[in-house]
Amino acid sequence: MKDALLCLEDGTSFRGTALSTSGEAAGEAVFNTALSGYQEVLTDPSYAGQIVVMTYPLIGNYGVNFEDMESDRVHVRGFVVKEFCREHSNFRATESLVSYLDRHQIIAIEGVDTRALTRHLRVAGAMKAMISTTDLDPVSLKAKLALVPSMEGADWVRTVACQKAHIYKAVAKKMFKVVVIDCGIKLNILREMAALGIESYVVPPTTSAAEILAQQADGIFLSNGPGDPAALPYIVKTVRELIGKLPIFGICLGHQMLGLALGGRTYKLKFGHHGCNHPVKDLESGRIGITSQNHGFCVDLKSLDKSQIEASHINLNDQTVEGLRHKKYPLFSVQYHPEAAPGPNDAKYLFTQFIQLMEKYKKDHA
Repeated sequence: MKDALLCLEDGTSFRGTALSTSGEAAGEAVFNTALSGYQEVLTDPSYAGQIVVMTYPLIGNYGVNFEDMESDRVHVRGFVVKEFCREHSNFRATESLVSYLDRHQIIAIEGVDTRALTRHLRVAGAMKAMISTTDLDPVSLKAKLALVPSMEGADWVRTVACQKAHIYKAVAKKMFKVVVIDCGIKLNILREMAALGIESYVVPPTTSAAEILAQQADGIFLSNGPGDPAALPYIVKTVRELIGKLPIFGICLGHQMLGLALGGRTYKLKFGHHGCNHPVKDLESGRIGITSQNHGFCVDLKSLDKSQIEASHINLNDQTVEGLRHKKYPLFSVQYHPEAAPGPNDAKYLFTQFIQLMEKYKKDHA
């Protein structure tokens, strides 16, 4: 273990100790309020370019395993906790979290007052940060942070999305084929759809609308992903060309891109929504679900044509829009993660709604 320093772009700094990996890591500092699911957080492509602060004080007590990976690698730029558990206990574990982070060469710091850090980020907002084991001078690190690009305007999708199209086969009897526009999709989304009989044809984000429609699929899925949705005009253009052609379901970044394709705007939230305990109200049924979320941007409902588009879900913490539905075309989207991983399963019913939408579209166009 070695001394390490976490420095925020406003000059606030926190001292701690680092694991084996030495050097410096910079990214946007955000906090996650989940009590568990740290392995899913680490491997979620939507965290690309970010340093994640876990608010729960003890992290690592059940180790890590192969089954809970949400992608093929760790995507966070840095990891901040109060204390790492070095003696994990779980029959599914294949190694400790500490060795996992070291093996993936992630700069992780512990001993930080994560409560104070979280309160600071809530007040000041998410901001650029740097973890260093080689330079422990806050003034020096703040100067280096001035050269780090902001999350606003950043296209992180190209760094995490697939480069070639591939198929994720249905586990149950195949009932539908869906083209998935991969912007950094979590594996559990594909797992959930596969369990319901959906075969996913996963394509890179640069795939054209014509190429997508040529697959003669039953629906289109817009995935989650990292960065600023406004920095993805090439994907938004494709989505705009697909509207009305097939049923569309978007999650997280997919929801934001759909909002942009429908003529709306997005804006950056002060500190984002990251965790597994966000209450969301379904405006049609009145049902309130606890949801898993990971996003720093939001669709501005006022920027959309309300004669054609309506909000379907709303966040009960800050009243931001969490879901959209078109009144004419077969499309809908949600800002949160119905596949959880980690998190509750309150919103899994949305995958069934997607199937029902495809069934109705197929029947109407038979």
